[in-house]
Parts: sequence; C-alpha cells; structure tokens
Amino acid sequence: MTYFGILIGGLLVSNFIFARFLGICPFLGVSKKLETAAGMSMAVIFVITVASMITWLFNQFILVPLGLEFLMTVSFILVIASLVQFVEMVIMKVSPVLYQALGIYLPLITTNCAVLGAAILNVRSHYGFLEAVVAGFAAACGWSLAILLFAGIRERLELSDIPEVLKGFPIALISTGLMAMSFVGFQGLFQELLH
Repeated sequence: MTYFGILIGGLLVSNFIFARFLGICPFLGVSKKLETAAGMSMAVIFVITVASMITWLFNQFILVPLGLEFLMTVSFILVIASLVQFVEMVIMKVSPVLYQALGIYLPLITTNCAVLGAAILNVRSHYGFLEAVVAGFAAACGWSLAILLFAGIRERLELSDIPEVLKGFPIALISTGLMAMSFVGFQGLFQELLH
C-alpha cells in the first residue's frame, strides 16, 4: 500500500470513528462545540502521531530484540500516558480557556482507545517507521475530521426544532449512525488504491 493509500485509508475508508469504532467516548463528549472539538482534535493529532513514532521505535528496538512483545500493550499505555501529560501541561500553559473547556476529556486521551489502537494496528500491519507515522497521522486526522463534522452538526441541532424525546444523546447517536453510513460509501471509491 502506498503512503497515499495509507493516508486515504486512515482519513476516510478505515476511519477510526465510523469504521473501527475507536475513540467514541471523547467523540460524543467533546463534540458539543466546534471550538472544543478543534482543540481536542489538535491534541489527538499530536498525541497519536508522536505515539506512533515512539511506540514503533520502542517495539522495534526494545520489545522485539528482548522477546518482550507480550508487554506491548502495557508499555504502549505508559508511552501514551506520558505524552498526554506533556500535552496537558502545554495546553494549560498556552491556552487556559481551552484547558478549562476540554475539562476531563483531555486526561482521558490517555485512555482513548484510538491512540492505543493506532499504535497496535501499526505493529500488527507490519508497517515500517514512515508508514507507521503516516498511518498514525492519517488515523488522527480521520478522527479529527469526524469530530469536527459532528460538532458542526450538533451546533446546528441545538438550533433545530427536535422532538423532546430525541434531544441530546438520542439525536447525537442517530446522527453518528447516519454519518457512519455515509463514510461506508468511501470504501467503494478507493478499492484499487487500497490494495
């Protein structure tokens, strides 16, 4: 698969939200406002891309030579937790308003299964270093694309006349399902590119 194929795959075809169902919790929790969704997206792009780099190197040069592949999940979680702490400190220093807006969801990037999923999928796909970085970046951009589109929809839904029984999470889940169905359409468009 080419780098372009990996990029398109992560963005659209194998989108972490709509195809792999990874990172749903922050997707639903931080998508009420476009501004917070944008801040969360930038943090997730940084964490997943850097985590893809570090976890690939860690796996290739420490776990595999020592025969410790069974520690992959635990060690990857430690790497991701360290990165999230770093991002949290930077956002708190640079933008206290964004830090307050993200609230509990920023530390939850540590437990965001999209970050760990990207790192593990890179290893299981037998990607080289650059392929792993591109795949991580593409997965993060795909996650961000999904949450930004969804935040825009949720802001408009707040102004719409919706039956009382559907307000809040019910209409959010229905909208997510409809968006996932629309992303399935991308699988047919890029069949030759992905094989």
